[in-house]
Amino acid sequence: MRNDGNLDDPFGSGRPADRSDDTPSTDRLTTLRGLARRTRFWAPTNPRPGRTKLAVATGAACCLGLVGVSQAGFGAPDRAAGPAPSAEVAERAAVDPASRAMARPSAAPATPGTDPSASATASPKATAKPKPKKTVRQIVPVAGLDRTQMNNAKKIVQAGKEMGMPRRALVIAVATAMQESTLLNYASGVLPESQSYPHQAIGWDHDSVGLFQQRPSSGWGTVEQLMDPEYATKAFLSALAEIPGWQNLPLSVAAQAVQISAFPDAYAQHEWRAGEVVAEILG
Repeated sequence: MRNDGNLDDPFGSGRPADRSDDTPSTDRLTTLRGLARRTRFWAPTNPRPGRTKLAVATGAACCLGLVGVSQAGFGAPDRAAGPAPSAEVAERAAVDPASRAMARPSAAPATPGTDPSASATASPKATAKPKPKKTVRQIVPVAGLDRTQMNNAKKIVQAGKEMGMPRRALVIAVATAMQESTLLNYASGVLPESQSYPHQAIGWDHDSVGLFQQRPSSGWGTVEQLMDPEYATKAFLSALAEIPGWQNLPLSVAAQAVQISAFPDAYAQHEWRAGEVVAEILG
């Protein structure tokens, strides 16, 4: 120590120590002594054991708090974010969420041997159109006949078709019924039994009944059978088919050969009308 009261550099060569400022050594010594006095713990003149312990504990707690704050603020390692992702990684991250957000069509498993792309673009099958319902042609009365007469003529034509008879036979049968019964199903006043069957008129020509006025007593059939238009027609046509060359005979001759009527020439007058009726029924 020098006489001027300044601190000497213990490692110096006897020269004053280098200083960063021009503060006199006396002032520096005074400052250091003041700091040393302030760092000492202050104790009251008459200390009490309890208060002294409390002051010491409080000071220790404060010091520990300062240490904790210094460690939390400065001592903890700085968890800095890692290096920024490259542009390629950022682009993939942006595309991937977007692709998951897009709606993807659900594709059915492809059948072996088929082209999935073709099935996706194939046009739907055309719906089959319902078949139109067949309409029954309405047969209208012709040749001056009413509905009842036309219905009876239709029964004659249908029975002949079932037998496979040609059109000429159908025309002869209709013309004969026009002459015999005016195409009405007659019962007989002589045979009360005939009136128990469906009929449209009552006649008194012996026991003649039905569309063709056939007589049960002549062997044409029973009363019940002859009152049935279908049976009566087939009985007439069966007898016509047994006449040799009936197809080439005049209508009146062919009809008379079957009926053996007292007026053989009366059948010819109905030929044109019978042809018109058959044509309407056959269509």
